[in-house]
Amino acid sequence: MKVAGKDYLTVRFDEGVVYLIDQNRLPFAFAIRECKQCEDSCAAIRDMTVRGAGAIGAAAGFAMAQAFVADDDPVAAAERIRATRPTARDLFYAVECVFSAGQVSVQAAVDEAQRLARANTEAARGIGIFGEPLISDGARVLTHCNAGWLGFVDYGSALSPVYMAHRGGKQVFVYADETRPRSQGARLTAWELANEGIEHTIVPDNAGAYLMSKGLIDLVIVGADRIAANGDVANKIGTFEKAILARHFGIPFFVAAPRSTFDPETPTGADIIIEERSADEVHYQTGPDQDGRIQTIRVTNPGSDAFNPAFDVTPAEFITGIITEKGIIKPDNHAIAAVLR
Repeated sequence: MKVAGKDYLTVRFDEGVVYLIDQNRLPFAFAIRECKQCEDSCAAIRDMTVRGAGAIGAAAGFAMAQAFVADDDPVAAAERIRATRPTARDLFYAVECVFSAGQVSVQAAVDEAQRLARANTEAARGIGIFGEPLISDGARVLTHCNAGWLGFVDYGSALSPVYMAHRGGKQVFVYADETRPRSQGARLTAWELANEGIEHTIVPDNAGAYLMSKGLIDLVIVGADRIAANGDVANKIGTFEKAILARHFGIPFFVAAPRSTFDPETPTGADIIIEERSADEVHYQTGPDQDGRIQTIRVTNPGSDAFNPAFDVTPAEFITGIITEKGIIKPDNHAIAAVLR
């Protein structure tokens, strides 16, 4: 991705240090967070400095490599990393791969973590190549959460086809769901689209039915945090609602995800662990005051409780297709097994 004309990766690893674009400070400030130890990287994953399935996976792989470099107990370190975000499959996949490589040598662990990050970028690029033909000139695309550059090491998943279509000369308009409570769409997707020069507007999460009923949406593309063996998809809370609406209005609903997000050991979506995050994310919002200082304010009734599931599961029957780096597949056991071979 380019920020102010300079190339950046969402997450990278250099001489034992993990460097992350601090997504908690966007879009109001651009900063790089340095994580010098495995615990620092775990904290960055947990507090959502880094977010998005692919980027979390890369950061987790680097954190596992950091544990080997520091001669930490690798089993304990692996458990700490897994506990940071329990839903995202890419995190577990990266930990497994780097842990296994670390049994050979420390350098093998580092090399494997770097390989996974490169593979993440290439997979996202492949998603863009296969997904780009779905977007016609003048298409109006609805997204949910952020599955762009910042959700991966680079390119992204759901937005990768949009970026390629735009760079290929197509006119594309994106409706970006705000994606409460962390507002990834309003803050991150919109920031990315503005950087890329793509026409877009931020819409409330509950505007989907209105937009679709008015014929303003041509297709929906979302990312994924874990895909079960039968094609059920866990993604940011609110995704299932969009799939229901798209099906009602006859609008194609695509999921974009690399093979590393598929979990053949999880039979159905009912078996996916759904992360529940702090109620404070619902109660409080942050933003700059008139002097540019970041402030936190409560936006809900004092004394009321809040429930904050981070993800929901969209059944395979609601999904038109899954865009992978190997092509677009049907969301069923046979197609998923084939793409994983």
